[in-house]
Amino acid sequence: MSLLWWVQRRTGNAGIVDIAWTAAIGLAAVFYAATGTGDTYSRWAVAVLGGVWSARLTWYLFRRVVGHPEEGRYASLRTGWGDQADRRFFFFYQMQAAAAIFFSMPMLLIAHRTQEGWSWLDGLGFVLWMVGIAGVTASDWQLAAFRKRSENRGKTCRRGLWRYSRHPNYFFEWLHWCSYVPLAIGATAGWLSILVPLVLLYFFFYVTGIPPTEAQAVASRGEEYRRYQRTTSAFVPWFPKKEVAE
Repeated sequence: MSLLWWVQRRTGNAGIVDIAWTAAIGLAAVFYAATGTGDTYSRWAVAVLGGVWSARLTWYLFRRVVGHPEEGRYASLRTGWGDQADRRFFFFYQMQAAAAIFFSMPMLLIAHRTQEGWSWLDGLGFVLWMVGIAGVTASDWQLAAFRKRSENRGKTCRRGLWRYSRHPNYFFEWLHWCSYVPLAIGATAGWLSILVPLVLLYFFFYVTGIPPTEAQAVASRGEEYRRYQRTTSAFVPWFPKKEVAE
């Protein structure tokens, strides 16, 4: 991570840490599957679910980050930190390395799970995983398609899932992480897996998720985005409110 910090210092784009973080978790999933002591089914589940998630998101982030301006949430942090930005980003990058280990914990637990056959909890986990991956893929695609059209420059996407949530990508990403909880329940200390979606929820709401992203959106889009905030759910997709005329 220290090398990546040096790269972001040279390029002025802190978003590369997201690529490394996502790829690291995928590699960890494959490693856990290969070295785990659990049954074959559990280890294959870790390799496939963790690997597919990582491959999709790593490729998406690579295309979005490399060769493009720094993402709004990181630009907002850089501005807010001022002269301390380099030092704080160094610490932030080291924390991301620790976070990758922490977030891969449910996969480690599942890879050491021994269970005979299929349970309804496994079914629940797979359904949550599929809904999460489908939702985050759809929201990413809808936003990319919206931004691609020149007439939408400077406007807020309200199409598809973005009509029902200001951050559907965050919600479905969180749902994906919830999917490992029922899969890990049968493992020793499997209850620890619940910590990952709880910590992720905290980060989305208070650290690098919604606050800096929306601060940047308000700064660039002003009242249009404030109207979006007043009418649209911040996280969980829900029907938009009707704005009351003042």
